[in-house]
Amino acid sequence: MKSMKVVIFAGGFGTRLSEATNVIPKPMVEIGDKPILWHIMKIYSHYGFNDFIVCCGYKQYIIKEYFANYFNHNCDITVDLEDNSLQVLDNHSEPWRVTMIDTGLNTMTGGRLKRVQKYVGNERFLLTYGDGVSDVNILDEIRFHEENNALLTLMSYMPSGKFGALDLDGNGRVRSFREKPRGDGNNWVNAGFFVCEPDVFNYLPEGDDSVVFERAPLEEIAATGRMFSFKHVGYWHPMDTLKDCNDLNQLWTSGKAPWKLW
Repeated sequence: MKSMKVVIFAGGFGTRLSEATNVIPKPMVEIGDKPILWHIMKIYSHYGFNDFIVCCGYKQYIIKEYFANYFNHNCDITVDLEDNSLQVLDNHSEPWRVTMIDTGLNTMTGGRLKRVQKYVGNERFLLTYGDGVSDVNILDEIRFHEENNALLTLMSYMPSGKFGALDLDGNGRVRSFREKPRGDGNNWVNAGFFVCEPDVFNYLPEGDDSVVFERAPLEEIAATGRMFSFKHVGYWHPMDTLKDCNDLNQLWTSGKAPWKLW
């Protein structure tokens, strides 16, 4: 399967995770000893996609410095201070090409995507958010996209409810109880992990940073009949709150992280 560029939204403020994002951008919040952005990239890399375009914004310099120094931080090296030479002894780095673009501090998702169009080019690309991990099979989703001649395919997911579900009769008697059941079959949500044809850019106006990708552009693409939902029933979890962060870290440290495909 032809390799594709992977675009990652990584420019938001992450206000719901302010305990960490006052200091670093949300995609740089760590699971284990690596940013969640690294985990997302490892998922794509597992399927052979190693060319990334990161849409930066809030505290972008932290993301840029992380990858600018990644090679030396992940290799065994000898530094000869006499002549300032450096010898790489053992390379533990990744086979990644990472393009980091400043897409603006207050730019919305549609505006961020439009700003990186020239780096994507006129070819199919993959797109996701910089704050969610999954065990989705990217290759299966691409095949699904191709079979349906889709303009855009998104991974959909049915999250568990936040509260126990009660089935009541007219007198208030509880007929059945289910603790945090999955949805009723009608509340599949957008979980990111998009497959996009280049014509998606035609739905993003030039020079308008206020465009939210998930509103008018996706609504208009859906109206064409060429948007498809790749239903994923495995694992997906966004990192929106401190609890989410703690839960993901617990899974990782216990060796039971479902998204660790590599």
